[in-house]
Amino acid sequence: MFSLFASLVEILARVLEPLFAASATAAAIVVFTMLVRIALHPLSRAAVRGEKARQALAPKVAALRKKHAKDPERMQKAILALHAEAKVSPFSGMLPMLVQLPVFFVMYHVFSSAEVGGEANELLGHRLLAAPLGSRWSDALAHGGVSGAQGLVYLALFAVIAGVATWSFRRARRNAAASEFAQMASASGGTPGAGMFKWLPLLSFGTVVTAAIVPLAAGLYLVTTTAWTVAERAWLQRERPVAGAASTG
Repeated sequence: MFSLFASLVEILARVLEPLFAASATAAAIVVFTMLVRIALHPLSRAAVRGEKARQALAPKVAALRKKHAKDPERMQKAILALHAEAKVSPFSGMLPMLVQLPVFFVMYHVFSSAEVGGEANELLGHRLLAAPLGSRWSDALAHGGVSGAQGLVYLALFAVIAGVATWSFRRARRNAAASEFAQMASASGGTPGAGMFKWLPLLSFGTVVTAAIVPLAAGLYLVTTTAWTVAERAWLQRERPVAGAASTG
């Protein structure tokens, strides 16, 4: 798996070298990430359909809250049963993220290992401008500090990630506030797993911290996939809901 990934990145880098010169491998990582996200697009569409289906159930959820207002436990069970009957899961939006974890692990391993497939890992020496793709922010600080050539690459990366994270945070907070599942958690006194949704928007800023401690190549993967996620969801959520949809399909 690791050798296959390294080979794919090297092939993409050779194709992109006329355009990106010494930073071709960095560009190849971005392109590879985009190809992964294109492959996962059907899962993202299903997740957004699930969100729209939950919104369509909101009137029925409100009726159940009113009916069982004096019995929170029964309310909770009735609302969860409604979701199960409609084949709507409050956790369906996590699937695209979970599927990406193995890809990120491979990326991290390849750019953290001196050898891949029993051979010297030449990818570690490839660069994004002045910064080696196998280096970390601590390495950049040790070679010129924050304002050094490598440090400036990381500052630019952090700035992009922070911008995307802020956009993502604002959208997630807005969507969470309107989520009937969040309202259900508040009304029922704490649905199992619902507390996570309250704090989930803050995870967008965790990407900045992660990018500071993983190899630069993995940081490029993070910023690309995060930006793709935010833009993709914004586009999908602008589409008109399918009439009568009450399931993720």
